[in-house]
Amino acid sequence: MANIKKTKGVIAILTGGGDVPGLNPAIRAVTIRAIREGYQVIGLRRGWAGISEIIRDKKADNSDNYQVLTEEIVNRAGRTGGTFLHTSRTRPSHMSKINMPPHLRDKYKEDMNDITPEVIKNLDWLGVDYLIPIGGDDTLSYGVRLYQEGVKVIAIPKTMDNDVPGTDYCIGFSTCVTRTIMLTNSLRTSAGSHERILVIEVFGRYAGFTAMLPAMAGAANRCVIPEHKFEIEQLTELLVQDRYVNPSRYSIVLVSEGAMFEGGEMIFEHQERDAYGHAKLGGISDLILAKLKELTPKFNNGKQINALNQKLGYLVRCGDPDAIDSIVPMAYGNLALDMILKGIHGRLVVLKDGRYDNMPIDVVTATKKLVNVKEHYNTKRLRPHYRSFQQKPLFIMTSE
Repeated sequence: MANIKKTKGVIAILTGGGDVPGLNPAIRAVTIRAIREGYQVIGLRRGWAGISEIIRDKKADNSDNYQVLTEEIVNRAGRTGGTFLHTSRTRPSHMSKINMPPHLRDKYKEDMNDITPEVIKNLDWLGVDYLIPIGGDDTLSYGVRLYQEGVKVIAIPKTMDNDVPGTDYCIGFSTCVTRTIMLTNSLRTSAGSHERILVIEVFGRYAGFTAMLPAMAGAANRCVIPEHKFEIEQLTELLVQDRYVNPSRYSIVLVSEGAMFEGGEMIFEHQERDAYGHAKLGGISDLILAKLKELTPKFNNGKQINALNQKLGYLVRCGDPDAIDSIVPMAYGNLALDMILKGIHGRLVVLKDGRYDNMPIDVVTATKKLVNVKEHYNTKRLRPHYRSFQQKPLFIMTSE
């Protein structure tokens, strides 16, 4: 066992996948409550990579793989964005030969290897009683695997796409929507000055929530999302009409990175894939821009309309968290500790219908969370439905 002083128990916490504002407040909440309840907390560094690369030898330097957390450490980082524990997209159940920790290369020699037995031994060596992964469906799907192997896991949902099943809210989503609205409104000045059509690409591989909510809030005239393949002529005609009725002669469309043309497929920057099988998306807005320039004369008396595209990218996931992404992580961290104190594990902390709760952790892998097109998206108008909001959750379309 590692040289970690064991008190009431040891809780390990990690952050995996993409960074978002709100991760550090969640780490802070878990740590402060846990220490005050008599537990010791260790932070596993770089997502699942840190726990995968531990060398089970007291003489080994594992400082890159984990650290003991204190109130001083987490208070210093707790109001900032990103994750001071760092992150990765490592997947121990699918560890390639090239990414294999050096001390395991003689034991695991296949092109793809499952080193879960090593991860479990490493957790035991550290004396971990409970594991709290914070991540999206990819990171948490491996948390499900560890729970099935007997590890006591309590998961916290994080992803600015807001697409982890079982919960209305994932850490990072509110800040993403806030920044998207703010940046889109800033870009209006250029669009209006030149009477352009403005194409703004946002994150959203499979789910269109990050395009839908800003559009519903009035940031854009139209949005195209992964859940519905769109016709480019239909979109062009609508944007030309929107521009015509706007006194400043511009219009805006928000484009999810995973959106697809009718009859087409997702657009990738390159075909290299991460450990979870995802190639990097990007470029759909470039294609839409080119087609708009080609097609606008058809709907504008033969005259081409100038168009501009902008990828918001990491601007919506960097910097400090907004109010919701400061409050919800605090609550999620305390919910996790509530369950630990009751000896409960194998759960996902959630917000459901405006109330904090928890769900079985395997909900993460049991289903997919997508925009309900029939209920929330007008396929003829390419924008959200504006229907009754009575008894809807805070973010309207986030319940399954």
